[in-house]
Amino acid sequence: MTDQATPRGRFITMEGSEGVGKTTNLQFVADYLRKRGRTVVVTREPGGTPVAERIRDVLLQSERGTVSDPCELLLMFAARAAHVEQVIEPALARGDWVVCDRFTDATYAYQGGGRGMPDEDIDRLAQWVLKGLQPDLTILLDADPAVTGARRAARGISDRFEAEHAAFFARVRARYLDIARAEPQRVRVVDASGTLDEVLASITVLIDNLLD
Repeated sequence: MTDQATPRGRFITMEGSEGVGKTTNLQFVADYLRKRGRTVVVTREPGGTPVAERIRDVLLQSERGTVSDPCELLLMFAARAAHVEQVIEPALARGDWVVCDRFTDATYAYQGGGRGMPDEDIDRLAQWVLKGLQPDLTILLDADPAVTGARRAARGISDRFEAEHAAFFARVRARYLDIARAEPQRVRVVDASGTLDEVLASITVLIDNLLD
């Protein structure tokens, strides 16, 4: 008798600009999957490992202007390299489901769209670090900038990215939507401007489709 290989787990990422409600909805996804009998690893980017969390602190808490755009991009991928190697790939190999707050799409949106870093540079780093790893499903929470701007203002500024101006977030949103149009099977857009119940209902359909 031969041992059957453990089925590889599934990889779900949650994307969107500040103010779309990623944290609440990501926890819902994890809880929903656990109720359906899946073992779930919840993680985030940048972060997820001790080294990556320290890099996160540098990226988020440094004073504006002290981290150049190329440095920011390289730090993002340095954190991602540790995250993929130490958390994401081992979990998927065990058959666990990984639910991650942001992944490489965020780099194309923030460092590419927001900062204007060339896609070719991001592509090369992604090929080197990811080695073909892609999410099975990316849930892109999207809302009008007026909605997300009001939400950010209500909760206050907590890091260097949240301090960016409205034009920056408009470019980030535009790049996210470009990615969704280019990869409609993987990236599914959810209107985050509705009620929480409406948003969760849309997400539930997407998760059920992946489970099935």
